[in-house]
Amino acid sequence: MDDMTRKSVTQRLASASGHIKGIERMVQDDTYCIDVIRQIQAVQAALNKVSTMLLESHMRSCVVTAVQHDDPGEREAMLQEITSVFSISSKL
Repeated sequence: MDDMTRKSVTQRLASASGHIKGIERMVQDDTYCIDVIRQIQAVQAALNKVSTMLLESHMRSCVVTAVQHDDPGEREAMLQEITSVFSISSKL
């Protein structure tokens, strides 16, 4: 992962962490449920963005290297790894 991506991901995760703490306070304060749900959805969207950024970085570095590698087993392992990520996310 390049430094710019690492910095951006770190900032987004710190922001999401802060929002989660805010959601905890909202629950403790018995905030209106729909308002809590909207905040949860905002955090989920932020984490989805982080996931997309990480996947893009991974594809530009690790996947490209594996695809260019001479070992077909390594290429297949990388493709299965990427496929498993999408399989897991579709089950959530």
